[in-house]
Amino acid sequence: MRLYKTRSAATEACRGGHVRVNGSPAKSATPVRPGDRLEVQLHGWQRSLEVVTPIDKRVGAPAAAAAYIDHSPPRPPREEAVAIFTREAGAGRPTKRDRRRLDRFRT
Repeated sequence: MRLYKTRSAATEACRGGHVRVNGSPAKSATPVRPGDRLEVQLHGWQRSLEVVTPIDKRVGAPAAAAAYIDHSPPRPPREEAVAIFTREAGAGRPTKRDRRRLDRFRT
């Protein structure tokens, strides 16, 4: 499982202070060694990882997942959004009344 979708997103997270290595803030070029602990704040969820094997080049997902041990607590359950405004699929173009209700819902 990858933590960030792109390298630039990972770099931005490091700049924003969302990544820590052994308790201290990390830069994007911070080297990691086996046994290092990473704390990552990702989408409001705190991840705690332990490095098993550092990787020098890009590898597939199974090899990347084998390179760390995840010590994170379980992810909190998602809150279900309540649908206030619904329309049937295939009901055609919304009426003026429907558009006004939808605008009230959005704001």
